[in-house]
Amino acid sequence: MIEKGNEKSTGFWRTAWKRYRRSRMGMLALAFLGLLAAIAFFAPMIANDEPIVCRIEYTRANGPTTNELYFPGVKETLRQFPWIGPALFSAAPPFSRMDFKFKKHFKPGRDWAIMPPVPFSPLETSGDRIQGYSGRHWLGTDELGRDVMARLIYGTQVSMRVGFISMGIAALIGLCLGAIAGYFGGWVDMIISRVIEIFMCFPVFFLILAVLAWFPPRIENIMIIIGLTRWVGIARLTRGEVLRLRELEYTAAARALGAGPFRIVFRHLLPNALAPALVSITFGIAGAILVESGLSWLGFGVQAPNPSWGNILRDGYSLMATTPHMIPPACAAIFFAVLCFNLVGDTLRDVIDPRTRGRGT
Repeated sequence: MIEKGNEKSTGFWRTAWKRYRRSRMGMLALAFLGLLAAIAFFAPMIANDEPIVCRIEYTRANGPTTNELYFPGVKETLRQFPWIGPALFSAAPPFSRMDFKFKKHFKPGRDWAIMPPVPFSPLETSGDRIQGYSGRHWLGTDELGRDVMARLIYGTQVSMRVGFISMGIAALIGLCLGAIAGYFGGWVDMIISRVIEIFMCFPVFFLILAVLAWFPPRIENIMIIIGLTRWVGIARLTRGEVLRLRELEYTAAARALGAGPFRIVFRHLLPNALAPALVSITFGIAGAILVESGLSWLGFGVQAPNPSWGNILRDGYSLMATTPHMIPPACAAIFFAVLCFNLVGDTLRDVIDPRTRGRGT
């Protein structure tokens, strides 16, 4: 009698994750990126001129005096997600009741509040202009008295959003076009390949500058333009992988069972062709952050007074004689974010590509 084996086969992605964890640099880079993502998500609870939670006695016009808990910092954090925030505000009254200015009605001794670690908003101006590092302003202030630490934290939001959303757009275009070109071949492959070659002939950064000359330099436009110009590498990798996969037995079996071409492409081939594209997407996020920082440095990116790492660096450079303290934090943020995304991409390539699988373990 043949006994049935108890061992379960390990999937590709689980095996890749086990190999990835053996790389110390890869795990360190991933942990730093997780920290950046947490800072971007919880920015209103880390740097804000309103408290995370407070209890304030407040008398409404023609109404009773209330003394209840309010969560302005939590509310502002959840407002970043329109599909969650409104439902929670209507279901939980403390999130929606604070319709007054905190600083105007807060009375020490009578009321209490838990303030964020950086008690300044990125747009708040003050009389503390052009100050260096201090206990009150950890990274100093700019020429308008705005806290550099608060602006750096909210700049993390901009960089993460630009990186992930723009490469999400690029991935959607590149994966679809690459898979279609690789599977159908013939004139379809020829047309898509020629389009890819045309895009490769243009320097991407200058193409983005030319397009932004016709559109207002809003962050949404920047994300869309970067996404529409950085899909080429993803499409080439996906096309090559699908060309290999379409000759395998499971593709022939799907055809024999009557599956249509688009079902075969998007249900069977594309999920198995994601590995090399994922590496390209990771490198692309680092490139998108650099592009956004460069555009903001030149004045074509995120516009004042909204903060981004690029315009913080530009403000520090334009007034280098008086505000040199603004340059190192912005440079460090850009450098380490780009470095860590590249390290994650390099480690992914080592654990996914069978030709380099022995490295980085």
